[in-house]
Amino acid sequence: MARIGGTRRKTSSVFTKPAKRKGKISAKRYLTEFSEGDRVSLGVEPAVHEGLYDPRFIGMTGIVSSRKGSCYEVKVRDMGKEKRVIVHPVHLKKV
Repeated sequence: MARIGGTRRKTSSVFTKPAKRKGKISAKRYLTEFSEGDRVSLGVEPAVHEGLYDPRFIGMTGIVSSRKGSCYEVKVRDMGKEKRVIVHPVHLKKV
């Protein structure tokens, strides 16, 4: 049976900003630096589509393992398994 929809299916509520938060993103948030071993929280910034990860990882916390270009590789535990997600720093927040 063919899959219906893609990875962004049923995500309109997750990928929309409240009216008060709309507008430009600060450069500080866009260029935030993380080092290996930092604990980070994954939260989507809907205005930036680059480095966006699968919606199943929204709200999870993980550990930064390395840098991949302008993005970071984050280790996340999902259903008892360790997975690696490549995320842009706009979508990360230090915990």
